[in-house]
Amino acid sequence: MNAHIYPPASLVEENAGAWLKALAKYRQPRIGRSIFELLVTVIPFAGFWAVAYFSLAHGFWYGLIAIIPAAAFLVRLFMIQHDCGHGSFFARRGLDDWTGRAIGVLTLTPYDYWRRAHAAHHASAGNLDERGVGDITTLTISEYRALSPMKRLGYRLYRHPLVMFGIGPAWLFLFKQRVPFGMMNGGALPWISTMATNVAIVICAALMAWMIGLLPFLLIHLPIVLLSGAAGIWLFYVQHQFEETHWSAGEDWHFPQAALHGASHYDLPLVLRWLTGNIGIHHVHHLSSRIPYYRLPEVLRDHPQLAGIGRITLWESLKCVKLVLWDDTRRKLVSFHDAANAGVRP
Repeated sequence: MNAHIYPPASLVEENAGAWLKALAKYRQPRIGRSIFELLVTVIPFAGFWAVAYFSLAHGFWYGLIAIIPAAAFLVRLFMIQHDCGHGSFFARRGLDDWTGRAIGVLTLTPYDYWRRAHAAHHASAGNLDERGVGDITTLTISEYRALSPMKRLGYRLYRHPLVMFGIGPAWLFLFKQRVPFGMMNGGALPWISTMATNVAIVICAALMAWMIGLLPFLLIHLPIVLLSGAAGIWLFYVQHQFEETHWSAGEDWHFPQAALHGASHYDLPLVLRWLTGNIGIHHVHHLSSRIPYYRLPEVLRDHPQLAGIGRITLWESLKCVKLVLWDDTRRKLVSFHDAANAGVRP
């Protein structure tokens, strides 16, 4: 049973636009805190990586358990890269960009390519007319019905958990992000960044292979990348693919409402909240993406009425996996089974 008591969402819904002004005071990062956050993420990541290697080198296979916390800290590094992409980690564009690019070599995520795709996601989240860039493909029930049988099968496979969280991370981080198709419009920077990141990855991998051997390097770093990638995709999924999320089209779409109600408050246990850089406070992040992740808890502390909007717990989030189609009539995400019971045969 939920021990927290929050005001009804309707009390804050009408003031969605006003929150943009109210949250502006949280946008200024604290440089010392940002440096501290970077250090307490990079150092443990390197430490757990080293533990995994020395365990492997000396035959202590149980020491490879260190791969799991290393993956967790790589997720946290990605959250720092994410804040850099929004210009919120240092609030100094050059410093943010080059920090993000350096981290991108570890996360296998070319910074400028990802930043442009993610900006498109923020600008169009919850807009049925602007799907397709930087988000998880989500069809309405009517769109799904209009597909051919083979395309329906393709969509079902795409939304299957084994594909989404198993094959998906390998495809995204090892292959898709190596060539930024569709990102040439507006300049060559995403391509330049991607190719430069690829070169840096090859150089670093070759150096590590020379120092410790190719097989040990792959046995350690590849699982770290795939585990952290799966966790990252899961977080992104839960932050937008929950039952009472918000989708609208045309003039019905408004940024503040879509941000406030189209992103969840993923209320994680304290340790997971820290490891994921408070990204679970996603509705606030979408309302004001320039707030550094370490200041997001301040927002909920000062404005507790925001905490109940879109709130889902860790246990409740597991139920989100089955939600795959947007029901325009009931204004919520539903499963294939629910769509069929509503009189629509998927």
